[in-house]
Amino acid sequence: MKPTTPDRIRNVALISHGGAGKTSLAEAMLFDAGAIARLGSVEAGTTTLDWDPDEHKRSQSINLAIGSIEHEGVRVTIVDTPGYADFQADVVEALAAVDAAIVVVDASAGVEVGTEEVWRLADERGLPRMIFINKMDRENANYDATLEQLKARFGPKIAPVYLPIGSAGTFCGYVDVIEEHANVYESGKPKEVAIPPEMEGAEHSRRDALVEAAAEASDELMEKYLEGEAFTDAEIEAALHKGTREGSVVPVFVGSATANIGVRELINMIVKHVPSPAEVGTRATADGTELTPDPNGPFVAQVFKASADPFVGRLTYFRVVSGTLSGQGHVYNATRRESERIGNLLSVHGKETETLAKVGPGDIAAVAKLTSTHAGDTLVSDQAGAVEFAPLAFPAPSLQIAIEPESKADLDKLGQALHRLIEEDPSVEIRREEGTGETVLTAMGDAHVDVIVDRLKRKFGASVKTATPRVPYRETIRQAARIENRYKRQTGGHGQFGHVVIEFAPAEMGAGFQFGNRIVGGVVPKQYIPAVEKGLREAMAEGILAGYPVVDLSATLVDGSYHTVDSSEMAFKVAASQALRKAFDAASPALLEPILEVDVVVPDEFMGDVMGQITSKRGQVLGMDLANGHQHLKAQVPQAEMFHYATELRSITQGRGRFSWKVDHYAEVPTTIADRVVAEAASHNGHSPERGH
Repeated sequence: MKPTTPDRIRNVALISHGGAGKTSLAEAMLFDAGAIARLGSVEAGTTTLDWDPDEHKRSQSINLAIGSIEHEGVRVTIVDTPGYADFQADVVEALAAVDAAIVVVDASAGVEVGTEEVWRLADERGLPRMIFINKMDRENANYDATLEQLKARFGPKIAPVYLPIGSAGTFCGYVDVIEEHANVYESGKPKEVAIPPEMEGAEHSRRDALVEAAAEASDELMEKYLEGEAFTDAEIEAALHKGTREGSVVPVFVGSATANIGVRELINMIVKHVPSPAEVGTRATADGTELTPDPNGPFVAQVFKASADPFVGRLTYFRVVSGTLSGQGHVYNATRRESERIGNLLSVHGKETETLAKVGPGDIAAVAKLTSTHAGDTLVSDQAGAVEFAPLAFPAPSLQIAIEPESKADLDKLGQALHRLIEEDPSVEIRREEGTGETVLTAMGDAHVDVIVDRLKRKFGASVKTATPRVPYRETIRQAARIENRYKRQTGGHGQFGHVVIEFAPAEMGAGFQFGNRIVGGVVPKQYIPAVEKGLREAMAEGILAGYPVVDLSATLVDGSYHTVDSSEMAFKVAASQALRKAFDAASPALLEPILEVDVVVPDEFMGDVMGQITSKRGQVLGMDLANGHQHLKAQVPQAEMFHYATELRSITQGRGRFSWKVDHYAEVPTTIADRVVAEAASHNGHSPERGH
């Protein structure tokens, strides 16, 4: 990557539904620009940007990947992204690094759910867009239907610039609506020809539509348009550039990445119409500070990805916003308030890296072995005047899976492996579930879990087994009870004696454990009272009904007795724990389950099915709101019913639904379910339950 100025840089992300051909398009762009010598294939696992073993195994992109080309003195950096929804975090990261997005659409499939999702993400970043209708040579390719779907979903700003000549087996080139000529490909090379007579009518109507879109982007052209004056090609190009930059026009191009038709033209249009970092101009930090792409300004960069690279170790990818940075120095992480040492600066090209002397505004680069920096962090040169960008908004994971090491050797590696996994994949959450003792991993979906399991083993050497998590139930009592318990044990020498009278009562929900002492006259010596509380706490942690923690309980020590020789702290601990067990026999015990607050976002046509499914899961719908064409449903549902909901929702909404959740409160489990849970715990232990697992 040669050093250049911000005005001669174009940074674009390829985004789409899975399988639309982004990686093949990137490969063809690299090949046509001379960045690679051979055109690779996704199916054969030979593309430059799908180099990860997980990607070869699945024949699909899983991680974002970067490549750069030079065209007419302009550097175009291409960030290829995954299309499958489970790997959407990488799309968020990629869009944070670029100045425009190329939306790739499969001509035979039209606008799919993933297209809508990545469009929404680009909208959130306010990024200009172009559309490349790919696979025009595929059977069932239908340009007109795809174009109408694009207009129906994304509005009148969709502006065709190229029209396909032929379709499926007859696809051979395109008509340029602006310059009003055709290009036909012969032996892999374009040849300019006259517009086919049968396409002249379509070309004229599309040009009229493009002229109207151009007029919308320019007050001056709107005056000419209203006065009926013709536009020159240069005027249309200028208006197209302005409209693309502002987002009021989305130009549409056509081609076939695998046949390498229309790819060179797309590169030309990226160079012409994608705004450079210099043209994008200022970028605001979280506190509103405006940064300009000035090579001589203070160095500021945003990290957009961190990964564990098998060749150079941990790689941190960043986009320079302002200033210049040389290798072998120091930067300050303004997000984490820590200094980092910078080694070699690297340009990234697939799995290959090249050392750079320096980087400046608009450059996308990487550095190895930073210790504390994560995706979304801000790196600066000046700690005193440090600024910070808003953090990246990653999708919330929703599929919970319990994991455990396959062997003792894996157990020793698992903690560090999970730590490194979270560093490189911000859409993963790990927690230790109190009450079940399980390690619970929350991911985006089933495919994400499969990749995580493979990655833990391949990258970090930790093999794990997965299972549906156990519900973290809690236990409590519903009535008050006064319990007297005397623990007396005689073994040669000193015996054991502890006698307690404890009043138990249910506490308010969420109050936890409340211990009181009303001992008078020293019937239980002061030194033994802490042992009573400790005995209760330990027994509560172990559980009584089914081995789950006891919560929301008040216990007051009101009476008891002791023996001057045989009493001990241990004796009073045991006496208290036994008293708690007796209380559960006398005070109407109950099993509690976590209730989730669930927010579901779905298109209106799926609302009935979603509500029906929520109801079937013992859920209670709290309310609905319509926003941006989608229904936002809020409900409360028992966690026991929700472990597979991520997969179920995707199925019933054709992938168009999404949801988030959080634990809201605990509620009593219905008797039939509680009886089953208690019986399973007893069966597991082979006797009355001591612990639920």
